[in-house]
Amino acid sequence: MEKTWILFIVGSFSGALLALLLICALIILFFKPFVKLVVGLFTKRIMNKRYPENIWEMVTALTRTSPITVVENSIRAADGQLLERPFGSPRKFLNFDGLVFSPAQIAVMPAHEDTEVDMKVTIGPKAKKPLTIEIPLLLGGWGYGIGVSEQIKLAAAKGTAAVGTATNTGEGGFLPEDRELSKYMIMQYGSGHWNKDPNILRQADAIEIHFGQGASAATASRIPPEFLQGKAREILNVKPGETLVIPSKHRQVQKPRDLKPLVEKLKKITDGVPIGIKISPSGKLEDDLEIAIQAKIDFISIDGGQAGTKGAPPILEDDFGIPTIFALCRAVRYLEQRGVKNKISLLIGGGFSNPGQCLKAISLGADAVFMGTIPLWAMTHDQVTKAAPWEPPTELAFYPGSLTKELDIDKSAKCLENFFNSYVEEMKVAIRSLGKDSIHAVQTGDLIALDEVTSKVTGIPLVYQTPPPPPSNEYKTEPKKNMDWRSVFPFRK
Repeated sequence: MEKTWILFIVGSFSGALLALLLICALIILFFKPFVKLVVGLFTKRIMNKRYPENIWEMVTALTRTSPITVVENSIRAADGQLLERPFGSPRKFLNFDGLVFSPAQIAVMPAHEDTEVDMKVTIGPKAKKPLTIEIPLLLGGWGYGIGVSEQIKLAAAKGTAAVGTATNTGEGGFLPEDRELSKYMIMQYGSGHWNKDPNILRQADAIEIHFGQGASAATASRIPPEFLQGKAREILNVKPGETLVIPSKHRQVQKPRDLKPLVEKLKKITDGVPIGIKISPSGKLEDDLEIAIQAKIDFISIDGGQAGTKGAPPILEDDFGIPTIFALCRAVRYLEQRGVKNKISLLIGGGFSNPGQCLKAISLGADAVFMGTIPLWAMTHDQVTKAAPWEPPTELAFYPGSLTKELDIDKSAKCLENFFNSYVEEMKVAIRSLGKDSIHAVQTGDLIALDEVTSKVTGIPLVYQTPPPPPSNEYKTEPKKNMDWRSVFPFRK
């Protein structure tokens, strides 16, 4: 009996294997003719049918109107609600790609490959308690509860602490565990009623008064009860069933002149940590900067038009705010004209996605660069498979996400640490290639513009406007003493 069962099993397996081989053989045999038949019929239909009956009309339609627009209008048509798009605008703005660095070679020698490069940056140098970070890169504002999950906040705290830079509370609630794990914390002073307790404010290494941001301007935000449950609701002191409202204006700043008393109050409470503002750049950028200067702030964070966010109406992301490079150059120019560029730190963010862009921004006058979207992707880069392809990766990171518990905090923290370290090492290589040994020595003279628009915006000379070489019979191995090479650029101030 046992032998019969063995023969039956072997026979069944052999039969199944034979059937599988036969199917594979048939597929191989008929695959090419079948594909040719299908492709032929499809091509014939496309090439012969009139447009009203031709699927090709989708191609022409989507070429004229982008798939993004088609999908977003379909979502609007489905529920009639306010659309909120995560991560900012897909629109292409003028950026830093129109600039390149001028490498040191002979006239200016590159630095030795083992040269130590100073990357430390001090925020609020004139404050009673300036904030010095190890690298010129910071994390942008990620609000706990209103934006990201607790797991992301804790991973961010660990990752930033490992490289000696600052995390940022965003407009969300104060998470004590975040403070415990962070080395440096910039606390946003938002328009909401939370995070106003002096005992909380005293735990900040710097305070950033939030007025606006690149992806959502200075509009109010509303978070429905179903998106804000559990611990965050308690921290934000929101009643069950109540919609959380983040007002468009601060209760204490109803008029421009109200900013100065608030700055003085925060300096007194914190015993002198740097107090700054965060703004979305507008056509009245210089007016905003002047009010900040009069209020005696210590730093300014400008969030350019390419900035990201957890979610904002596309009209705010696409059609409001000035692109980052415009805002940076205008801010630097105005602070220099007012004689406060060395007194007030300038932080810039909005659309940064590689080390070259960050170094160019610093060359143009920024003291440091803050980033939000790209570090978030870096922290989750190989954990997205826990969500994809059935759920969007944001389910791992955003507070109401269904998969936030699946995120490995330590792994995300290490990825963020690696991300910052890699950026810094690339920037160091570039600084040595400019013949320098400090982030503070990189300046506009190290840049060349590739197009007229970028040249006009930044004041950087075009590539074909560099000075011609001297005649060979007058060539000197040593440059003339007291020669000011800026004299060959009469258009430069």
